[in-house]
Amino acid sequence: MENGLLNQEQRPKTAGGLKILVVEDDFVGRKLLFKHLSAYGEVDLAVDGAEAVKAFYMSMLKKEPYDLICLDVMMPEMDGQEVLQSIRETEIRNGIRPGQGARIIMTTALDDTQSIMKAFREQCDGYLVKPIKREALLSTMQDLGLIQDAPGSEQ
Repeated sequence: MENGLLNQEQRPKTAGGLKILVVEDDFVGRKLLFKHLSAYGEVDLAVDGAEAVKAFYMSMLKKEPYDLICLDVMMPEMDGQEVLQSIRETEIRNGIRPGQGARIIMTTALDDTQSIMKAFREQCDGYLVKPIKREALLSTMQDLGLIQDAPGSEQ
């Protein structure tokens, strides 16, 4: 532990499940992700990149880091790629090894190879193209080991 921050392995789990941050500048997109994710734990919302970085840092200071961050790529001022880079740099500075920090799923309308490769180079864990389908989101969360079985997935 450095600077009073806990790494992912040391932190206490929230009683309600996962601690999730949704970063989306579009109201409808935020609302949809909130609806899909609220069954899995506490969901915080950020409307832009600067707010997301602040929320991430504050969660680490409170020793309650996020398990999952759904991060929009295209946002004004500070885009999702910059937020992703900032989060990963903060984790490294605080002793959190690559792969041990928050799971970050990029959510975007961009489905070109260059955008996808850039996100994975910056160490995102998943990439979903909008409109986000519940099944794809839950499948990605299962692949990342965040959830076991999605409610209603047997339908």
